[in-house]
Order: sequence, then C-alpha cells, then structure tokens
Amino acid sequence: MAIQDIKTYKYQDVFSLQTVQFEKACVVNKPEQIDTYKIFWIKEGKGTYHIDFESYSFNGGVLFFLSPGQIFSVDSEKIKEAYQLSFVQDFYCIQAHDAEVACNGILFNNIYETPFVKPCEKDIQKLSFIIESLVDEFENTETAQYDMLQAYLKQFIIHAVRIKKEHHVVKEAVETKLFKDFSLLVELNFKKLHSVTDYAGRLGISPKSLTKHFNKIGVKSPSDFIKNRIIIEAKRRLLYSTKTIKYIAFDLGFNDPAYFSRFFTKATGHSPKQFQKEQREL
Repeated sequence: MAIQDIKTYKYQDVFSLQTVQFEKACVVNKPEQIDTYKIFWIKEGKGTYHIDFESYSFNGGVLFFLSPGQIFSVDSEKIKEAYQLSFVQDFYCIQAHDAEVACNGILFNNIYETPFVKPCEKDIQKLSFIIESLVDEFENTETAQYDMLQAYLKQFIIHAVRIKKEHHVVKEAVETKLFKDFSLLVELNFKKLHSVTDYAGRLGISPKSLTKHFNKIGVKSPSDFIKNRIIIEAKRRLLYSTKTIKYIAFDLGFNDPAYFSRFFTKATGHSPKQFQKEQREL
C-alpha cells in the first residue's frame, strides 16, 4: 500500500484504524509476521494476498482476519477504498465475550478456515456506520474513550461473525464443540504433544472415536491436523527466527533434529534448510 495515501487513527499502542482511499496500489512485498490482531476491510478493490503460505484472491468487497504470528504478504492489489483495524490482545481478548466473537472464536485463530468473508450491501452500510463512529471517537478526547473504542470494535466483530455465519462459510466442523475443543488444545499444546492419543485422552474419548468424528464432519484427520499445525509453525520460525534449525526442532518438541528434518521434508517436499534459503531469496 502507498503509505502517503493512508490515514491512521491511534489509541496509545493498543488499537488503531487506518483508512485507505486511492485509485491504485500495485505492491509486491516480502512476507511479514503479524504481531497484532488485524481486520482488513477491502470495501472496493481486488488483489491477491498470501496468508501462512496460502494464496487468496479477491475481487470486490471482502473482510480478512489475521491473528498474531501469521505470515502475511501482498502479491498484488488495486484498492480504491479500504480500512484496517489493528488491536493487541490486552485491548480486546482479555474481556469476557460470547465464544463466537472472542479471539478464539469464529474469526480469529482458525488457521484452517478461509480467512475472509464477503459482506452484502446491507452489511456494508452497518460496517460503514461503525467505521464512521470509530473515526469520531478516535478524534474525541472525552471521558471513557477507551471503553467506547472497545465497544465499537466489538460491534464490528459481532457483525463480521454474523456475516460469516449468514453466508454459510463457517464449516460445520468449526461449529461442533468437539472439533473446537480439539483445535484449541492443539493450538495450546502442539509444541509438546504430537500424538492423537495425547489429545483424545485430554478430551475424554478414544483416538478411534476422535478420528470417526473428523471423518463424519468431513475434515482432515486429527493426525493431519496436528502435523499441519506443526508445519505452519516450523515455516514461520524458519523464515523469521534467528535460531538454528536444531533449536527450532527442539522447541517444536522434536528430540532428534534429524527426525524433524525428515518430518518437514516429507510434508513440504523441501528440507528445512532448502525452505529457509528459497523463502529468504524471494
């Protein structure tokens, strides 16, 4: 994005809103690791974004949702009007929210879900009103500004969740309690627990029953889910960490760096060193 065409509204270092209004911004940039929660609302435009090494193309209005740790880059974009909401965990995630609108809800921290939704005209009107209210509040120095900004952010997130559910892009899997409990356990423990048995035991069911549930709702097996989460984190660290491959292997729960290398190579077709070298040369 062309920096000179971006207007930024900021509350301390915990919440910001950027507005983008221009005709053209064709950019090819290097991947960056996101360190806050972000919502990109492309109100009018088209382009291709890369998120965690997957490519997503869009044309027209779309909402993207990114979580801390994810890798993001722009392949190309032509944006006429867009907004970016950015907030840290302590600003929103520490509050007690309905499970669907929390930071581990439908929009964020679902690395296997398509990270965007398309709002309709009615949705656009509601979201535009919230954005206008946010701009007014950012420019306001009255009492309880923090609380008002937080309230408007929550409204925006609630509407985004409703859009995602209304347009039937939330997979049935995400709506099942067992799948959600499993995915959250994996997110919290994938660096030290690698077997389906470990997670099944914590969920109080057998590994066979867990696998049957995954088959029933039509998603990857629990084993593949765990493996893919480890691979995504390995890619992130190989690209952004200054640690050695050996250290990364140990930190991801592998006692033998050679086994980690074979595990990574089998999953990606590249050794950790090859992947690191190729990505850094892009």
